[in-house]
Amino acid sequence: MKILLLEDDIMLNEAIKQYLETIGHAIYSVKEGNHCLDVLEKERFDLLILDINVPNIDGLSILEKLHEEKRMVPTIFISALIDIEDISRAFDIGCHDYLKKPFHLKELNIRINKILQTRQVPMHHKRLSRSYSFDNETMTLYFNNEPKILPKRQVQIIQLLSNNRSLVVNYDMFRDYVWDDDFIDNATIRAEVNRVKKVLKEDFIVNIRAIGYMIERPK
Repeated sequence: MKILLLEDDIMLNEAIKQYLETIGHAIYSVKEGNHCLDVLEKERFDLLILDINVPNIDGLSILEKLHEEKRMVPTIFISALIDIEDISRAFDIGCHDYLKKPFHLKELNIRINKILQTRQVPMHHKRLSRSYSFDNETMTLYFNNEPKILPKRQVQIIQLLSNNRSLVVNYDMFRDYVWDDDFIDNATIRAEVNRVKKVLKEDFIVNIRAIGYMIERPK
């Protein structure tokens, strides 16, 4: 899932980011409100995790602005605020959960999974490695959240592998999806996949000898 994290505490920001990436999410983290809004103007996210007391624009005001613009994104607030008025306001403006600091990172994951189950959040953005992710909706490969431009055939190869993450994609599947079932020999497919691997800065496409290729689920 593609998640935007707003947290101005540098150590907590990094801890949350690393933990959520470890369990398979693609995280874009920011530390102040204006930057958060700038990113939201350019990117789509499956979930927002927002601190409330941050520089420039607070997390509550950010969610209010999004809802005024009819942009509804599932949101979890994380905050040290315990005043019932602050908590009430958070839910009144449309957050889905509120997690009081300090909290265990596993508890955050439980809250995220609960939203996934109840809201059926689309998971079109898949993490492929430590730095790479793929947005299946826009057919875009990202490196450290920056889009990378690739030829159509190379994008189709990555999309096919991403959609079958943890499964072996055999040569017939490549012929059917990437080459529209034209007869292409295995050597040609291997050559094209190798061209993809050469432009990547991380080696996450695994060769399954004599069968095909796969992308393993990131650990």
